[in-house]
Amino acid sequence: MPAISPALLEAAESRLDQIIADIRTLVEVETPSDNKDAVAEGAAVVADLMADRLGLEPEPVVIDDVTHLRLRVGTDKPKVVLVNHQDTVWPTGTLARKPFSNDGHALRGPGVFDMLTGLVMSIHAAKLLQETGHSLYGLSIMVTGDEELGSITSKDLLLEESSEARAAFVMEGALDTSLKVARKGTSNYTVAVTGVAAHAGLDPEKGINAGIALGLLLPDIAALGDQLLGTTVTPTVMRAGTTTNTVPDYAEVVVDARATTIAEQERVDEQIRALSSQMQGAHVEVTGGVNRPPMERSSADVLFGRAQKVAAALNIGELTGEEVGGASDGNFTAAAGVPTLDGMGACGSGAHAEHEHALVDYIAPRTALLAGLIAAHLDPPAAG
Repeated sequence: MPAISPALLEAAESRLDQIIADIRTLVEVETPSDNKDAVAEGAAVVADLMADRLGLEPEPVVIDDVTHLRLRVGTDKPKVVLVNHQDTVWPTGTLARKPFSNDGHALRGPGVFDMLTGLVMSIHAAKLLQETGHSLYGLSIMVTGDEELGSITSKDLLLEESSEARAAFVMEGALDTSLKVARKGTSNYTVAVTGVAAHAGLDPEKGINAGIALGLLLPDIAALGDQLLGTTVTPTVMRAGTTTNTVPDYAEVVVDARATTIAEQERVDEQIRALSSQMQGAHVEVTGGVNRPPMERSSADVLFGRAQKVAAALNIGELTGEEVGGASDGNFTAAAGVPTLDGMGACGSGAHAEHEHALVDYIAPRTALLAGLIAAHLDPPAAG
């Protein structure tokens, strides 16, 4: 690992005002995941920012009308991939009631924590290395546009980009100041029950109430979780019935399942598909499946150890690692065998919540940490 100097931290601190200004620029371009035109507009702003700060033009990659960006330096087989997304969960118009703000302690605004601060940190970490004479050869900065929808169009692109990488650094936010060294895998299902409709007043006995049948299934669904193993299976959104005087002939529930191992994901998948109704004549159908495999801790151990060494060299305090239930694109890279360290972006909290914020004091130190880790994993410039 190359020598890391506290001067890297000083350089990051000197850029803090510019970093914050750039974060504001991105926050003020609303990019809800379900609006492909807005995501494309946001990608154009990010591309301009990369060109202005790094003098490098990213390549737009459009898949099924979703715009992603790929900035490669010197090779089509990157050794370090910075994993970002610029789509957010916030609908257009959120900025009007929740504008960007900076009180000196925290930055606020839609997407500031998840994950626009991390995206700007990616750009400025690369800039720090440029300014201090480090080569960026072998670096890739990925910026996807549908992460909040499950990375439907970007998953394969990301896996292709990181196929020969020594490290994938995922720029999602970190709760408090810890890095994310493991994430649960996620599965999503819809459990649907079909019954028989009947008039609720004239002849309800002729119906088969799908709502009741579904209600009887809910404890069985929740029981598929295993607290000791960290597996959660949670019924969430439910609906049943059409009119107030009709026995419901259809009901469904969406189920969120999370597990720390692939074996647990497979167990839940098998058992949820085997569900049947206690109510005679009611039929159960299960659709959906695994969305993201787990990011197991083994994929992060080596990188986390190196991050601790870089943090010590920069004198930015001790790093801790946390295992979390939320999923990210790091689940994909880790499952593909790429060493992956997550939570490299903003320190703060409130992803998808009204209190979303990024803590100002940690932006420069974590940008310097990222720069140090990038330098530790890149090749020297190619001869000639």
